[in-house]
Amino acid sequence: MDFRQLRYFVALYEEGHVGRAAERLSLSQPALSQQIRQLEGELEVALFQRSGRRLLPAPAAHTLYHHAVPLLDGLERSREAMRAFRGQTPRSLAIGVLQTVNASLVPHLLERLRAVQPHLVVQIYELSGIDIERRLLTGSLDIGIGFLPPRQPGLHSLPLYEDELQLVIAADHPLREFRKVSLAQAAELPMLLLGEEFRVRQIWQEQLAGIGRRPRVQAELNQMSGILDSLAHTRLASVLPGRARQAQGQAALLWKPLSEPRIPLQVGLVYRDAQRQQATLELLRSALDGEL
Repeated sequence: MDFRQLRYFVALYEEGHVGRAAERLSLSQPALSQQIRQLEGELEVALFQRSGRRLLPAPAAHTLYHHAVPLLDGLERSREAMRAFRGQTPRSLAIGVLQTVNASLVPHLLERLRAVQPHLVVQIYELSGIDIERRLLTGSLDIGIGFLPPRQPGLHSLPLYEDELQLVIAADHPLREFRKVSLAQAAELPMLLLGEEFRVRQIWQEQLAGIGRRPRVQAELNQMSGILDSLAHTRLASVLPGRARQAQGQAALLWKPLSEPRIPLQVGLVYRDAQRQQATLELLRSALDGEL
């Protein structure tokens, strides 16, 4: 058993799917499967069981995962320490971004980073909030950009800007003349929403629960762009961060502030190790300055 096999195992454990894990590792599916079989043979235990198209971790996999993650994290910390000792800057930076904030930040961020760190390879992953926090904890992401505060213990945050949840409707929707829409009014509307794994959806459900209501979910999509494209052709409504309006494209949509109460959103950098990542945090904060 070596570090490469552990890295392959962790990716498969987290993704639960050979195809997604192989894509994450830039590896072919047969090669990944072969490495996992070899690891199981060396350990003489079964690590995964198939259930339809998914792979379910066997009991031994849970134990191995909790030992493997600190080992891989320690290896990466050692490499970074040696690069810093040689006076080298990091060669790559893996950033997880919520798709609901991606369009308003990432293009500007990439351009600024290219200007100040032309040799830095920036890897952007559009993920749900829970995936960002999970990958930060396992060390497969360096920084996350998401809603604050982080929910997982062991993560820290640096605020970037404030946003608010808004109601999004088609231009001919019955509420088109309303300047604002109350939470109680919005609770009555049939909705096209992001899936339950997305933080925006969770925040919306939490707000409705506060007034004893549940969302009227008519349809779900896991892509914000698909929601924006679909709303123009339906009487369904959605709720999205106000700054996501920049991703609207050509769709004729109306964005209505929510009131009674207003639903504020705090967006910021999420990270694991403040001392080790201080330089990276300053780099990103500086690169985003003027865009917030």
